[in-house]
Amino acid sequence: MKNIVGVRFRKPGKIYFFDPDNLEIKKEDKVVVETAMGQELGEVVIDKRAVPEKSLTAPLKKVIRVATQKDLKHQEENREKEKEAFKICNEKIKKYKLDMNLTEVEYKFDNSKILFYFTADGRIDFRELVKDLAAIFKTRIELRQIGVRDEVKKIGGNGVCGRELCCCSFLGNFETVSIKMAKEQNMSLNPSKISGNCGRLMCCLKYEQEVYEDKLKRLPKIGALVKTEDGEGAVDSVETLKEIIRVKFKDGDDTFYKKYPANEVKIIKNIGKEQIGEEEKEHLKELEELEKLDKLEKQANNNEDI
Repeated sequence: MKNIVGVRFRKPGKIYFFDPDNLEIKKEDKVVVETAMGQELGEVVIDKRAVPEKSLTAPLKKVIRVATQKDLKHQEENREKEKEAFKICNEKIKKYKLDMNLTEVEYKFDNSKILFYFTADGRIDFRELVKDLAAIFKTRIELRQIGVRDEVKKIGGNGVCGRELCCCSFLGNFETVSIKMAKEQNMSLNPSKISGNCGRLMCCLKYEQEVYEDKLKRLPKIGALVKTEDGEGAVDSVETLKEIIRVKFKDGDDTFYKKYPANEVKIIKNIGKEQIGEEEKEHLKELEELEKLDKLEKQANNNEDI
C-alpha cells in the first residue's frame, strides 16, 4: 500500500496523486509539489489515504511542503502578472496579424515558464511571436493551442438545463461522447439540440450511457419478433428506462399497436434493423461532421502531463 493525497491545480481540473511523505497534510491545504514542469502550488482535495501500489500508473512525485504565506503571496503576484502578460501577448498577436484567439495565460509557480493558451481554426506560425515574448519576459514561453471545449471551460456559462456548465463546475476530464449515445437514449438527432455551448456534443450524454447499454442488452431490438398475451408482433419502439415495449400487430389489412412491460414479452427472433429516422436523414452530414470534430479534439487534448 502507498499513501497518497489528491491535488488539483485549477478548478475545475484534473486531480493528481502525490506522495505526502511524512508531512501533516489535510484536505483544503495549499501545497507546493514537484511536477514534470517544475514546482506547482495546488489544493489538496483528497485526504491522505492508502491505495494499492499496483493501482498507480507511475512513481509518485512528492509534496515538497505545505504552502507558506510567502508561497501564497507569490501565487497572487503571478495571477497579477498573468493579466499584464495577456495584454502584451494580444498586442503582439495584432502586430503580426495572426489568426488566433488568446484565451488564457498561466505563469508556472516557479516562474520557469509562461503558458499562453489560444484557439485557432488551423496551424499558426507563431515563431516570431514566441521570440518577442521570450525577449520581454526573460523566461521559457510555450504557446498551446486548445479546442473549443477547453475555451468554453475557461470562459464559463450556463447550459440549456439552466445550471452552470459541467465543465466549469465539476468535470475534470472530457469523456468521449458519440452520436450513437444520443440514438440509444432516444434523443433528438438535431445537432442544435444535442450540442453544448461549445458547439460539440454535450458531455452529459455520457452520464447515463452505462444504464442504457445495460438495459438495451436485455431488451428486444426494434423490428424483433415477439410473443405477447395478444399474439405475435414486431417491436415498433422501446422506452428504454421504463422498459416498456410497443408492439405492432397485423390483423388482415388492419394494423394496431399496444404497449407491454418488457418482462411480459417473450422474444422469438431478436433481429432488429438499423433505424434511420427522418430527423437523422435531414441532419446526417452535420452529425457526421460533429462526431468527427469531437474525435479530433479528444485526440488533441490527450497531452496534459504532470
